[in-house]
Parts: sequence; structure tokens; C-alpha cells
Amino acid sequence: MRWNRSALAGLMVFGLIGALPAAAQTLTGTLGSPSATTTINGAQLPPPPPAFGGVIKEKASDSTPWWPPRVVPPKGAPNILLIMTDDQGFGAPSTFGGVIPTPSMDRIANAGLRYTNFHSTSLCSPTRAALITGRNHHSVGFGVVGEVSTGFPGYDSIIPVDKGTIGTILRDNGYSTAWFGKDHNTPSFQSSQAGPFNQWPNGMGFDYFYGFVGGDASQWQPNLFRNTTAIYPFEGNPGWNLETGMADEAIQHVKQLKEIAPGKPWFVYYVPGATHAPHHPTEEWVKKISAMHLFDAGWNTLRETIFANQKRLGIMPANAKLTPWPDTLPSWESLDLESKKLFIRQADVYGAYLAYADHEIGRVIQAVDDLGELDNTLIIYIGGDNGASAEGMLNGTPNEFTTFNSVSVPVKDQYLWYPFWGSERTFPHFAAGWAWAMDTPFKWVKQVPSHFGGTAQGVAMAWPGHIPEGGGIRRQFAHVIDIVPTILDATGIPAPAAIDGIVQKPIEGTSMTYTWDKANADAPTQHTTQYFEMLGNRAIFHDRWVAATTPVTLPWELSTKTPPDVITGYNWELYNVDKDPTQFDDLAAQMPDKVREMQALFYAEAAKYNVLPLDNSTLARWNTPRPSLTAGQTEFTYSGVLSGVPASAAPSILNKSYTITADVEIPDGGAEGMIVTEGGRFGGYGLYLSKGDFGIGRGKVIFLYNLLDLKRTIWEGPQLEPGKHTIVFDFRSDEPGLGKGGTGVLSVDGKEVARNTLDHTTPVTFPEDETFDVGLDTRTGVALVEDRYESPFRFTGTIDHLTVSLHPDQAAAKP
Repeated sequence: MRWNRSALAGLMVFGLIGALPAAAQTLTGTLGSPSATTTINGAQLPPPPPAFGGVIKEKASDSTPWWPPRVVPPKGAPNILLIMTDDQGFGAPSTFGGVIPTPSMDRIANAGLRYTNFHSTSLCSPTRAALITGRNHHSVGFGVVGEVSTGFPGYDSIIPVDKGTIGTILRDNGYSTAWFGKDHNTPSFQSSQAGPFNQWPNGMGFDYFYGFVGGDASQWQPNLFRNTTAIYPFEGNPGWNLETGMADEAIQHVKQLKEIAPGKPWFVYYVPGATHAPHHPTEEWVKKISAMHLFDAGWNTLRETIFANQKRLGIMPANAKLTPWPDTLPSWESLDLESKKLFIRQADVYGAYLAYADHEIGRVIQAVDDLGELDNTLIIYIGGDNGASAEGMLNGTPNEFTTFNSVSVPVKDQYLWYPFWGSERTFPHFAAGWAWAMDTPFKWVKQVPSHFGGTAQGVAMAWPGHIPEGGGIRRQFAHVIDIVPTILDATGIPAPAAIDGIVQKPIEGTSMTYTWDKANADAPTQHTTQYFEMLGNRAIFHDRWVAATTPVTLPWELSTKTPPDVITGYNWELYNVDKDPTQFDDLAAQMPDKVREMQALFYAEAAKYNVLPLDNSTLARWNTPRPSLTAGQTEFTYSGVLSGVPASAAPSILNKSYTITADVEIPDGGAEGMIVTEGGRFGGYGLYLSKGDFGIGRGKVIFLYNLLDLKRTIWEGPQLEPGKHTIVFDFRSDEPGLGKGGTGVLSVDGKEVARNTLDHTTPVTFPEDETFDVGLDTRTGVALVEDRYESPFRFTGTIDHLTVSLHPDQAAAKP
């Protein structure tokens, strides 16, 4: 192979020679030919273009062409299938002692290793930000979920440009990269069609995105995107479910890559919505799990069963103790028969959801096998992004948004939804007692970072020929930030010094590859210190010890009460987790000096990783002002059709008076359809012309307010004749405060046609997976029986002018 001086200089710039000694470069083919490939040292991403190595004369016939070599990963670099479920709980899957069958996770564990001391951040989007960057969640702006972000570096929900993702690193080193499922890392204030899109998956290094944006989504009618374009595959497709739809999409994706570019490695980040609420399995799976009667004995007995399984499987060592049931949750024996029946139904649907999700994950794994790629694929299957969720409150709920709006639904009222629990008619969540049980053998649940019930995640990892031990168990401490360095180790790709010209901050995790060799099964952990913090609750792990605050609020009791002082209002506990892996024996009273030592270490780590300032508020943070395309705007004007606008870019009618004015034109023959709406089946409002029944009552003016699928209030006006009309809905709040009632007046062409009152309005949020739409209604409709319609319910007249006028926000004036 002949290199001229120009080409050599170009390759030095390109990073092919004379750079980082740890990353030897390999050239294949004839340099300058169309088929030449190269690995890169990876110091600068993307690599700068090499200098032209050919010859340019006046005539092409006298010149020599030269092509830059195509960048490829190091030889032997595997495909990466990174799987993570949602809100699962350590003790839920059969792989880690649970009673819910998860044969796909079992398959990976039996082919490789189970990790029993792996930890998350205790909440969704923080764990996901840490997972894809290899840095602590505060380091990358996700000290808390994006919905309650604040204007501090550790909490603004913006991943900094100096902390690039694993998607970017692998893509720029020659991988195909794709993200399927939940995207909870796009800031809510950047999630509209107006962008910017640099914090969407496509802007974070992923060539392809198929999934939903936000904390949760209906699996029947999700707010689904292909890259940055909203799609609606469920329309006209009864029974469509995202769990299956996503698996189909991922299978087609890897098949396509195999056929088009058989030698190109891929990275698939596969993160389904399961088992975060809403629990939406298919009826087939509900029947399967219900027939197994897994939960009939209740949550206390379930814990004992799971713990016995964990001891039998070696998931928990012989010295582990089952932590006690808390006094703040009811024991199963204390419940009446009506509650037990409902709660068993809730758990059956949850169990069906997990089993269904694992089955669909198994289809993806099998597709990789069928393509002959399994031996060349590192599969990492993480069971949940935090502990099981207690956000259904004590009784569970048919609609998760009742919880977010601090509304508890009594057991007897939930029976209205019992026959179709888990179907598209519900947005359900189980009772908090089940969450505590699914986190067996630990204490606490999702949102609580101080105890392993909030952070412990079972992990299965396999790579044939590289992780040789089938069915082995590893107990070394590990954290979600350790996944990126593990992938980089496996691929032979170094962490970059710069991305897009931005000098990168160091990756903060520790590779787990040292645990793969059976000889290192009992090796000391190499991840020796790790802080935890969420919503003011905190802990520090260091050298076999954990110091942790005692939670002062209960995750299943969301309230507006003022929390205690974030520094002085907490007691600290102390555990030797080497001898006490479940945090059973609190040694704080016996070892106060050790507690003080660990506290000092926590604050040192907190200062290093952007954890400060500590903040234990919740509702105040939910309502805090954020960057917004609509900040300060009180008048919104639209015409024609507009769909899929997220709440962050739409006029918010919550906790204020408002006026909606629509100038419409009705064609000959009349009209029907949605004029303007936000929300859907589980809460929201709509101004529309009715569809009618068999042609009767078509075209009546309707304003409907849906209070969390618990009560619907309707204002009804006349049928509109052909021609131009002005429709006005004016709502005046009775008093300042969250969720206060008021009076609404519906007028047509200057004449009042309906007046009605609301005792309560939605205080905090409409459904997160629904949107603001003009001229149609995407996903689900706000009506249930009376004046019901089918989405998208396009307006068949013309919207000449639509104005939403907001009066001053009154929420802060009175709690």
C-alpha cells in the first residue's frame, strides 16, 4: 500500500495514526479506493476529514481520485442490545425470584450472568440520562424527572454538550444506532414540532427513533414518533398495542441492517413503557396470568414466596434478611373482601404486562438469533429503571392522572372499571402494597434513593464466547453509570476527548467487564463510592457501607404539605451492606462517628456532581416557570388545522379564567368535528360540533370538561346552520387556588346558550401523553357516552379564526 505525504498528513488529522496509543487503527483495502475502511482513535468525534490524497490537474484524465476511508468499529466489536424495562421492581421477574414468568430475561441470565447488586437513581428520566451518558444524573441535568426541572445545572433536564451519549460515540465510530420506546430525556419545553431537536434521540446520536416522548403513554394510543414525526398506527387498527408494535419495528430494523449492511455492527437501545403505568397488556396475557393465581394470597405472602425463591436461586446470600412490612401500608389480612378482589385484579394486570413485555423482548432476541447474530451480540437486560412504583396510592387507580392531581379514588368507585382493567378504557396503576412486595427483599419503592427498594435492579448480561459462565451470579456493587464504560470496553472504542469540537468531561462510571471472568466472581467491587439523591432524600455508598436518610414523605401520599427542612429535617441510618445486603440492621445509633464520616463524604460528592442545591419540594417544582415557547403569552391565535402540540407549547387553562373564541364557517349540509381540544379520555376538554346518532343531533355546539375520567360536565348549544358563526366559551374561576371550581358560559353568535358550574377543575396536569389539537382530536376523545365521537373526528367546516385568551394564573395565590 503506497501512501503519499499528503495522504499521511491527512490521516494524522483524521486520527488514523500518531494519536492515542490505546486505540490502534486498522486500515483495510487500498487507501483512497471506494472500498477502503478504517478504525479511528476516537479522540475527536466526528473525526475531522482527511486531506485529499489524490492528484488534481486541470483535466480529470490527468488527475487521480481519492476517497476518504469509511469509518468502521474495531474488528470483533459486537452488536449491542441494551434493554431496560420501566418501574419493574427487583423482586418482580422470575429471573430474580419473582412469581411473574420472564423467560426472555431468564434466557439471557442462563446464557451469561445475573447481577444482584446493580443500582439505578430511583426515578425514570434521571436513570435514563445516566444510562446513556455514563455520568451521574445530576452531572447531566437530570437530578429529578424533567417534568419538575428547575434552573440549576443539576436539575434543568438538559444533557450538556460536554457529556455526549453512547449513541453519539458508537455512531461516530461506525455503528448503526437506534432507540426504541420511551424517551424521557427530551426536555418538555423542547418537545414540540418547533424543536429544537438536539435533545431528541436523533440529536443525541441515534440514527433512528421509534417511540414516545415523556414519562408515560397509553400502549393502545401512544403519543408515538418516528424520528421527530408523530405517527398514528393504531388508527383503524383495533387491538394494536405498542409493546408488539415496537418489537415488530425493532425486528424489521435489525433484519434490514443485516440485509443491507451485513458487516456493520448495530446498537439498539430498547426501552419499552412496561411496566410503568398505564398497565396495558393484551387481554390474552391478562387471562394467562389470572389463570395462574399468582397474587391471590396477597402482598405479604407474596414477599415471603419471593424471598424464599431468592434464597433458593442464590439471588440473596444466606445471611440476607427479609425487611419488615411497614406500618404505613395495610397488611393483606386487614383488608375487606371487596378490596382484596380489586387489588388481585390490579396485580394480575400488572403481572400480565410484565410477562407480555418480556415475551415481546424475547421476540427481538430470537430475531437476532435467527439472523445468526446472537454470538456476536452483547445483550444487557436491566429489570427496571427504578423500584416498583407506589404512585397508584393506597388503593390503586383506574387513571394514573388522578394520582398526579392528588385525587384518591375509593375502592367501590374503582369497580366501575373492574371488568376492563388494563384495556384502553383505563390508565391503571396498582395499589402501593404491591409495589413494596415487588421490591422484595428491600425496603421502600420508586422515588426513594436512600434504600435499595428504590434503586436495586436485577440485570442479566450475556455475550457468547466473552461472558463464558452460564447462569453465574455477581454481587459486586454496580450502578447504571457503569453501562457506558462496559460497552466501550466490549467494543474497544475509547471515550472521546471531544465531540463536535466540545471538550468532553470524563465518564464517571466503572466498567463491569472485570466481573465477566469466573475467576473474578468474588473480586472486590471496582465501583467503590456512589452517592444517591432524589427529591431531597439521599444516601452514600462507600466501601461496603451505606449511610441513608430516612424518608420523610410517602411516595403513595402525594400532598401539598410543606416538607421539612431539607438539611436538618432528616434522620440518618447506617448499614454494612456487605454483611447486611437488604439494609435490615440500622447501626447509626451504635456508630455515630461513621455516620458523620459518611455524611461528609456525601456532601463532597454532592458538590462534585451538581447535586446542590438540595430541594425536597414537589408541587412547587412542578409549577415552577421553565423555558417555554409560550412564556408570558396570554393570547393564542390559530386557524385551520394544527395537531400534536404538547402542553408545554399550548395555552394552559389550568387554575385560571379563560375565554375560547372560534369563528367558523359551516358548509351546506352542516358540519361536525373537533374545533379545539386538549387531553382525552382520562382528562381534558373539547369544543366541538356533535356527531349525533343516525344523523339526529348532528352539528350541535358542545363544550365538554372531563375531570380525570371521574366526572364529565357538558355545555350544549344549538345545531349550527350553514354560514359563518362565532362560538365563545368563557370560564370564570370562583377563587384563586389549585383545582378550584367556577362558572362557564357557552355563547353562539353573541347569545348565551348554556351556563354550567364546575365544583372542581384539574389542578396540576392533563394527561401527559395527550396533546393540544385544533380541527381534529388525536389519540383519545374527551367524551365517553353522551356526545361521544371517534378520533380523529376532523372538523368538516372551516376554522377561520380561533383565539384562546388566558387571564392571570391564580394557582399561587392560595393553596
